[in-house]
Amino acid sequence: MIGVIANSDDACIAREFFEFFKTPWEFYRSDRQFDVVLSTEDVRLEDVSARLVVIYRSDRTSVDEKDRTQTAAVREGAEVSFSGIATPLYGSCLTFRSSGSSVLKSSGSGESVAYVTRVGPGWFARVGYDLFKEIRTLLTQGQPASNAAVPTLELHIAFLRDLIIGCGVPLVEIPPVPHGHSFIACLTHDVDHAAIRKHRFDATMFGFLYRATIASTLNAVRGRLSLKDLMTNWSAAARLPLVYLGLADDFWRSFDRYLDLEQRRPSTFFVIPFARTPGRSPNGMAPVARGAGYGVEDIAAKIDKLRAAGCEIALHGIDAWSDSAKGVEEASQISRYSSAVVSGVRMHWLYRDGNSPAALEEAGFSYDSTVGFNETVGYRAGTTQVFKPIRATRLLELPLHVMDTALFYPDYLGLTAEQAWSLVRPMLSSASRFGGLLTVNWHDRSIAPERLWGSFYVKLLDELTRQGALFCTADQAVSWFRMRRSVAFERLQDGGWSVKVETPAGNPQPGMRLRVHRMASSNNSFVMPETTEVNFTDTVLTDSMVFHA
Repeated sequence: MIGVIANSDDACIAREFFEFFKTPWEFYRSDRQFDVVLSTEDVRLEDVSARLVVIYRSDRTSVDEKDRTQTAAVREGAEVSFSGIATPLYGSCLTFRSSGSSVLKSSGSGESVAYVTRVGPGWFARVGYDLFKEIRTLLTQGQPASNAAVPTLELHIAFLRDLIIGCGVPLVEIPPVPHGHSFIACLTHDVDHAAIRKHRFDATMFGFLYRATIASTLNAVRGRLSLKDLMTNWSAAARLPLVYLGLADDFWRSFDRYLDLEQRRPSTFFVIPFARTPGRSPNGMAPVARGAGYGVEDIAAKIDKLRAAGCEIALHGIDAWSDSAKGVEEASQISRYSSAVVSGVRMHWLYRDGNSPAALEEAGFSYDSTVGFNETVGYRAGTTQVFKPIRATRLLELPLHVMDTALFYPDYLGLTAEQAWSLVRPMLSSASRFGGLLTVNWHDRSIAPERLWGSFYVKLLDELTRQGALFCTADQAVSWFRMRRSVAFERLQDGGWSVKVETPAGNPQPGMRLRVHRMASSNNSFVMPETTEVNFTDTVLTDSMVFHA
């Protein structure tokens, strides 16, 4: 059991942090016995009792003064090296010159940012940054694009886990991994251009013609496009008049092909409710180009087929991010044609602000999937997990990780397929290491001319399958995490634990794992788990069970 000492402003952050790191914990009480005490307040060691006391603070504490520990302040923007990964810190931190064992070092100076030492029969760890301030920054402001590749929040969890195990304290947790799988793969599609027939003599049509002809030719000359793809794009441009006359198939109608490519791997389609409605931006009216050429009524027949194949239809919102009444109106329009309640939303152009979670929750959505990057791929909130935004009470956020336009569009990264894979491959490794999920957004037209990004998508699907991912719709993925959040631990009088979980009736999804970590410290010395063998046992978690750690 972890006892947490934090100021009242950080109480909600602490609660959410321990939904990510699902392990027994409660706020510290002097009348309770804890295995670990984690504090972001200045506490005296003689006032708390535990096998391990961890103090996270970025200023000097009474312990530093008592031990005469030499410290040096580091301003915001520091990086620490954990498991060989440069991990950003967004607040200030301290470095230490101590006789204890350094367990975390500054990537730049090599100075200690955290150390562990013996105090009587137990252990004391001093960490030179404020954990909950770091988590708050990740969940509210998010990471800059320059740090997108780093799953920072997961690394904070991994460090704390290793710290606890390294001190020989047994640890129980529910990892964010569905039983029988390595992580969750969430395939999504933003439907921005359901048919090129809806675009006549507008910027979208002229942009298509330019990219299918001139830009494709230049890319072929540069070796960035195959001759086969060049011919495909030229052919599509030549057929465009026939498409408008109804004499040729609309090559942007890609729904059926997605069903063929995904082969019963369910996905979520985020659909725009109203045609030619740009809505509002954070600075006033949005650009006219934000208005889609179609509305949900234009693809009603396709929606029926997608739902019959097990896919989810969700809202690609226009003004729901800032106006709950608009959110209700937009969701109702989707429901009118999908004959189902709309559970989730992703905002068109990823518009959002700090009040969006409350507005979306008031509109009745159970999840949002807007937190991500337009310009790159990676971890905007630093996590592979579904989480609850600070301004929400029940709405959950399904973070967006990989988007096709960010990888390949010239205005963003503009990568070749090989370069794109070098960015995506480490994200697959992070999903396997930390669990959670990988959320992919492949736009409706991205497997059609002129983009032709289908081959990369198929390669990604194959690799996700090979690595043992569980394929879920967005709503299914959020439901699995909501079930995990329902897990409650209770310590029994005999020292064992009771664990209960709220499993929805008829829930077809895989269950969860109960993981018990054990590692004996040799000769009472601290050993980071990465340098020795870590033992843990996994048990399938049932609705109610008792175990001993």
